[in-house]
Amino acid sequence: QVQLVESGGGLVQAGGSLRLSCAASGRTFRFYAMGWFRQAPGKEREFVAAISWSGGNTAYADSVKGRFTISRDNGKNTVYLQTNSLKPEDTAVYYCAAKETSFLSDSYYYTLDKYDYWGQGTQVTVSS
Repeated sequence: QVQLVESGGGLVQAGGSLRLSCAASGRTFRFYAMGWFRQAPGKEREFVAAISWSGGNTAYADSVKGRFTISRDNGKNTVYLQTNSLKPEDTAVYYCAAKETSFLSDSYYYTLDKYDYWGQGTQVTVSS
């Protein structure tokens, strides 16, 4: 079992930045692929970014490419999402997710059904 706790959300003006964190506990974090998803009111949860267990492979949704950066620190059992140049349409609850992989599978995943564990989410609100 893995527990995920997101933090770092808040209210920011358009053009601003936030750094979201997701702290994992429970089992060995190192071989988990991680992802960030978001859900705006009235919309389905959507993929934002993903990272392989080593951090060597990453993927982004087109809507955030060039503005958001996913990274991880396996020594701290934490994955980060640096969000820059925020827009009002980035307003959503941001969730991190974990998928158990292995040393031989250094892949990322961008569909919700691939992930085994989810955090409770952190609210990001971008004002215009």
